[in-house]
Amino acid sequence: MNNPFENALNQIRRAASLASINQEVLDELSVPMREVRVAIPFVRDNGELQILEGFRVQHNNWRGPFKGGIRYHQNVDIFEVKALATWMTFKCAVAGIPMGGSKGGVTFNPKEYSEAELEKITRGWTRAMKSLIGPEIDVPAPDVNTTPQEMAWIADEFGSPAVVTGKPIANGGSEGRGTATATGGFYVLEALVEKLGLGSEDKKVIVQGFGNAGRIMTEILFAKGWKVIATSDSKGAIFNPEGLDISALGAHKDATRSVQDFSGAQNLTNEEMLELECDVLIPAALENQITEANASNIKAKAIMELANGPTTPEADDILFGRGINVIPDILANSGGVTVSYFEWDQNMKGEHWSETKVDDRLKTTMREAASAVWERKEKYSTDLRRGAFTLALERLSDAHPNS
Repeated sequence: MNNPFENALNQIRRAASLASINQEVLDELSVPMREVRVAIPFVRDNGELQILEGFRVQHNNWRGPFKGGIRYHQNVDIFEVKALATWMTFKCAVAGIPMGGSKGGVTFNPKEYSEAELEKITRGWTRAMKSLIGPEIDVPAPDVNTTPQEMAWIADEFGSPAVVTGKPIANGGSEGRGTATATGGFYVLEALVEKLGLGSEDKKVIVQGFGNAGRIMTEILFAKGWKVIATSDSKGAIFNPEGLDISALGAHKDATRSVQDFSGAQNLTNEEMLELECDVLIPAALENQITEANASNIKAKAIMELANGPTTPEADDILFGRGINVIPDILANSGGVTVSYFEWDQNMKGEHWSETKVDDRLKTTMREAASAVWERKEKYSTDLRRGAFTLALERLSDAHPNS
């Protein structure tokens, strides 16, 4: 399989072939503006010196300051970070927010380190990157295995709250940031329901992943009267064709650390769950879940990607040929970066918006983005992913320094 950066470039090329995009623009978007690797030396609790490797890739800033998360994971490498930075550029352009794309990471397993050690690592990364980040240069945010606490350490080490988003409210964070990815995804889905040909009653949904975004999405759907018939976590999946009681399931998950063995539901494997019949399938877990191997067996009427990269390009073609619309990640999960931008905007202006104001602006932004992506899909007779990438390419072309 291609490395993730090659997948990102492939998605750009596939979209660019439909629209009249200047080759100079494409060439520049195919290479990140800056790639940085740093050493992060620190002393562990036992007195031992350890040196970790940290990354920051700044892909593009034509539309505004670089923007993107920092992840802590043992599998972080430069190819993954380059891909994620590239997708961030396109995600911000699709959402219409005036920021570019970047991503950061540190290669280690944070579960094997104490909180004191995590603080040293985070402050070490910040010191190493201090000349490269800043409120008007590059604004990090939480990602895999990083939380508002790490963002508070970065802001403190750097000396400005506006340098990061996803902070605790007390440190200048925004209302609504913790639920923004799922909430934004629901607004996109709501905006496209009729266009996707979904009925008005008893809409059946499957949500793969019961982590932060997935769990909040099931709670939103349940509250809005949609029927969540299956969900899953790393231990397996559960299914009830009559719908799951999400409130009770949340309590069960908290008590047992698994969704499996939930009363009234049937245990399944993740693989079996993906192939169940439903109106909307929402992958909210890992990348490469819908592939050439299982795309022909998907029975959902539509798919919405709350996770990053859950559908491979080969699967995209199979699903498009079968008439199954895929709402792509760069649209579906852009609620997180949208509210991150709102947080940055509040910090720069010295303001603090109410949750209602944040939610209203998020709803408007997501609905406008969904409508614009659908227009490109229709214009080019293509799938929603290429519709989203062509929209982003148009907006990036307009922002090119030589345009």
